[in-house]
Amino acid sequence: MIDGLDIYSIVGFGGMACIIGAYFYLTASEKPDPFILHGTNLAGAALLTVSLVVHTNLPSLVLEGFWAAIAIWGLGKAVRERRAQKAGQP
Repeated sequence: MIDGLDIYSIVGFGGMACIIGAYFYLTASEKPDPFILHGTNLAGAALLTVSLVVHTNLPSLVLEGFWAAIAIWGLGKAVRERRAQKAGQP
């Protein structure tokens, strides 16, 4: 194993991949699905938070808190919009 690369770092790399993947999806898609976008961002923030709790970097930990909060807000907005669309359909 590489020095400093433990299970928490590997989990953090998984979170990083989620966030980068979500950004690529947003950039590459004509009309991105908000559930995929925000869900992937939330998963990435959660995984990075696991890593950052063990390998503390306070600015990055705070950033992930905001990242997760924005993703949760985006998911809530998507749920409200979907409900409004269904309510408006006959």
